[in-house]
Amino acid sequence: MNQLKARLDALRGSEERKKLNARGLAALTTNPSCQLRSVLDTAGIDKQMLCSAIGFAMPADQSQFAITRGTAFEAQVKANGCAQLLTLLRDLLGLPLAEVSYDDLETVGGNASPSARHRHTVRLLTQAGSLAEDAGTLFDHPMLELVVAGHPVHLEPDLIAFRFQGRFFIVEIKSFAVVDGQAPAASVAAAELQSAVYVHAMRELLRSHDLDEQLVSPEIVLVCPQDFSNKPTAVKVDITNHLNAVRRQLSRMKGLDSIVAMMPAGATLDRWRDQDRLDPRPAEELKRTLRTVEAHYIPQCLSTCEMAKFCRREERGSTAALGRQVREDLGGLELVSEVIGLATGARMHADDQAEQARLLRLAHSYRAAFLGGAA
Repeated sequence: MNQLKARLDALRGSEERKKLNARGLAALTTNPSCQLRSVLDTAGIDKQMLCSAIGFAMPADQSQFAITRGTAFEAQVKANGCAQLLTLLRDLLGLPLAEVSYDDLETVGGNASPSARHRHTVRLLTQAGSLAEDAGTLFDHPMLELVVAGHPVHLEPDLIAFRFQGRFFIVEIKSFAVVDGQAPAASVAAAELQSAVYVHAMRELLRSHDLDEQLVSPEIVLVCPQDFSNKPTAVKVDITNHLNAVRRQLSRMKGLDSIVAMMPAGATLDRWRDQDRLDPRPAEELKRTLRTVEAHYIPQCLSTCEMAKFCRREERGSTAALGRQVREDLGGLELVSEVIGLATGARMHADDQAEQARLLRLAHSYRAAFLGGAA
């Protein structure tokens, strides 16, 4: 592990380490086959700056307006000791408790360092987990931790509610609206994945202190604005499948040492050649290093990864750039030119491609007829 950490640090070079968070870990599960993103994120490389350096800049994944709106909605829900949230939890979970205590873990005696907050969080949560009866406590801004490739990743769920019906519940507060009982599917999926990271980290914490990991519910509480108002509403969401995906992804990342070992000795993605940052590293040199790690581009990368434009350009002419479903429908044909050649009859098919060629020619004839041309 120390050797892997040293190789990843060398790959990052003099650049400041960009810390992983729950959002980043969750994003890794959307494209688990991409070794490049796993390496870059684990090394703490700022993908936004790297892509700018190689000429493939991507816009920020969150607008300042969205961040401000989310912060304001969370503050509203948590105001007055989480009064609004407590009302929602009473209705949703059927709380019998007349009183609920509230612990704000954002600072520890004025110390806001992640390590101090994590130690304080561990102490309070393990104490709560050892109780024989429901305690009824809201832990605001807890600090959890996972170790990824030798580096601690600090994770801050919006809130942990303990202990209702014998379990902890992760509470995730999001500012996207639920209109007529429906919310944007992509936003919900992202929130579920992010919450799954928190649930996994919380279960790891309990397991490491000889407590039952099943104390953490696989159902999370998702709080969003209702309709077109700022009135909050809450639902329980089962994230078991997402939790399994997070576990699989973290398990894959344990194999990063073999991936990094295949990179050339001295490989670096440091944007600068000198300590004074006066001599920028050529973009082509950075690209050559990036190409030594296998990437796996899918169209969804455009909304989840800063490397998307670069990887899409690298996959130009490949059916992989069209998405997983299209590639499967094409029967594993790897090149767009090969598909077009079989469809138009300009290319002879191999013996094992006869059925694919027949279907492609049929589809091509339908397209030509629809467009009014000759089949």
